[in-house]
Amino acid sequence: MRRRTGQSAGRVVAGLDGRFPVSEAGGLLRKAFPGHWSFYLGELALYSLLVLVITGIFLTLFFEPSMTEVAYDGSYTPLNGVLMSEAFASTLDISFDVRGGLLIRQMHHWGALVFVAAVGVHMLRIFFTGAFRKPREGNWVIGVTLFLLAVAEGFAGYSLPDDLLSGTGLRIAQGIILSIPIVGSYAAMFAFGGEFPGEDIIVRLYSLHILLLPGLLLALVTVHLILVFYLKHTQWAGPGRTNRNVVGKPMVPQFATSSSGLFFMVFGVLTLLGGLAQINPVWAYGPYRPDQVSTGAQPDWYVGFLEGALRLIPPWETVVAGHTLMWNVLLPAVVLPAALFAVLYAYPFIEAWVTGESREQHLCDRPRDRPVRTGFGVAGVVFYGVLLLAGGNDIVALSFGISLNALTWALRLAVIVLPVAAFMVTKRVCVALREAEHQRLAEGAETGEVRQTIEGAYGESHRPVEAGERHVVLRGSLPMAVPPASTEAAGRTARLRAALGVWFAASAHPRQEAEPGGPGKLEPPARRPAQRGPSDGGSADGGSADGGSADGPKS
Repeated sequence: MRRRTGQSAGRVVAGLDGRFPVSEAGGLLRKAFPGHWSFYLGELALYSLLVLVITGIFLTLFFEPSMTEVAYDGSYTPLNGVLMSEAFASTLDISFDVRGGLLIRQMHHWGALVFVAAVGVHMLRIFFTGAFRKPREGNWVIGVTLFLLAVAEGFAGYSLPDDLLSGTGLRIAQGIILSIPIVGSYAAMFAFGGEFPGEDIIVRLYSLHILLLPGLLLALVTVHLILVFYLKHTQWAGPGRTNRNVVGKPMVPQFATSSSGLFFMVFGVLTLLGGLAQINPVWAYGPYRPDQVSTGAQPDWYVGFLEGALRLIPPWETVVAGHTLMWNVLLPAVVLPAALFAVLYAYPFIEAWVTGESREQHLCDRPRDRPVRTGFGVAGVVFYGVLLLAGGNDIVALSFGISLNALTWALRLAVIVLPVAAFMVTKRVCVALREAEHQRLAEGAETGEVRQTIEGAYGESHRPVEAGERHVVLRGSLPMAVPPASTEAAGRTARLRAALGVWFAASAHPRQEAEPGGPGKLEPPARRPAQRGPSDGGSADGGSADGGSADGPKS
């Protein structure tokens, strides 16, 4: 009986293998994934996206994407008889008349906030650890595009209920479109289907929200995951971990089990938030009317920096050949985000050009080991934070009883000064941490024991630093690349590149405090160029599962 069962199973596997890549799946299922918590940030974004898809399908069954005016006659009696669009009326029906509708709608909104936040934090992890370097520049570009699409998708969904708060946001969006020189008025008329508010904007946003943008998001997420498998996962430096292997859990069953647990945790937390934490109570705002604006209107956090930039810019306008250029809208709402995303897209290539780094990198940098890059990242976060705070300057001024004008001027100064100060302080802190680590390597780790010498003096004893810590610290001292040489005959661009390369890379090297040749002298091991096996770059890892650290080429 057992033999016949085995033969039947063998025939089934053979039949499937002739039609699908079954035999090749064994190596894929044993693919190693590092177990550090920071690597789960991307999965947090993925699973919140899955929750968005599930809840979004439910909401599409009941939402009416129409701006046709109707008189409300539903369960929420304070608005009975009020004229509103079908979109707003259906949102009220979902909230009060559909069983479980309010729970699903709030889960959907919380999931959107978590999704955008998870993508943003995941990108920060990639940036600070240098995981965007060769050969992952393309995946970084995909990640930035995913973040941009997530923001657009969130804004489209936020605008669909056609309540007073989201309508105010659409009015601001129309003003931003109008600020674009020459084509702005035509683009606004096309988007809104006529004069604001038009008749078509909700229908068009609905099509974008449930079809085009989700399709692009899912397609790019799929490509992103394929590249993660193909290029193998990055990992933190440590003994036995090299550019040619991956040490971690096999995908099946260990990683799949922990990852599935994370999905249920995300789903559970979003369910609790949807049931216990009220968000976007549209019935309190009422339907949108062009002659009204909600007091204290604030957008969702991911577009709050645009609101802050609009509030901080002075009222600058210029008339050129009969056309008014509204710099106070064009610069903060069009030029600024375009410049920010352009820098994000280009940064991996700029850093590679400055440092001359052309080798493949599969080990993550500690942020302290690259002070300049870390300083740039912290400066960007501070810049964003100041703009986000400025987006609620009226609420802050009212809550703390301070002058709105004084706060606005203080934030105008802060948005220029604080990012520069943050860069300088972060760079210095990173260098100081590196110097402290190398002093610890030279002197040894403190044991806490104090002994008296024969002469009567007291001294603290030290023990050698553990091999794992020494490996990580010395690996961080290796130069990113040999800076390009600068000569008299070199062109201006070459000299600039050499100067930037020295400035960018030299700060990562700690000062050597020990005497030359003394016992505390630190000599980082010579760096060898990464050598790749004949199948390097394939989808399989050369590394093994937990405890595995094979240094051979990928098989």
